Amino acid sequence: MLLSWRMLVVGVFYCCIKAAVKTSKQALFPAASRVKRVSMENPTFHNSLDNVNLLFEILLAGTHFETSGEFSVQDAELASLRKTRNLEVVCEEIIPRKLTDIFELIANLSNQTGRLHPDDFERTLLTLVFTAQQMVESTGQQRDVWAESFVSLYKAIKQDLTGRN
Repeated sequence: MLLSWRMLVVGVFYCCIKAAVKTSKQALFPAASRVKRVSMENPTFHNSLDNVNLLFEILLAGTHFETSGEFSVQDAELASLRKTRNLEVVCEEIIPRKLTDIFELIANLSNQTGRLHPDDFERTLLTLVFTAQQMVESTGQQRDVWAESFVSLYKAIKQDLTGRN
């Protein structure tokens, strides 16, 4: 069941990468233009089907967002890949980690017309992965808030893929 869910996410991810790009000029992920690591301009993970397969492999092996802000891949071999460092930059410096920032992203996504740019889709998907982890690790009312953000991000991704609510 978990394997098929991850395959679906990766398949959806790849389809959106190949889809038309949005025309809106609003920056969904403003942190992308302020990346601290100077060697990367507008970092992304995807640029080929091989990268989509690698992302699937990384998600299958296990990932974790530390409370310190670090992103880690549990498989040492995958974690040592240069391409995985790009994923770390995106997860550590670009995707929103605070609930207020995530809800702002959700509000901006709801105002989008057309399809998301592949970079924004990738970052929204990774934000969804982050919120799923936070939801699992939280309890009580905090868990409900994370679950609400997860559902909203899922709906935004579904909207982008299907073109309808």
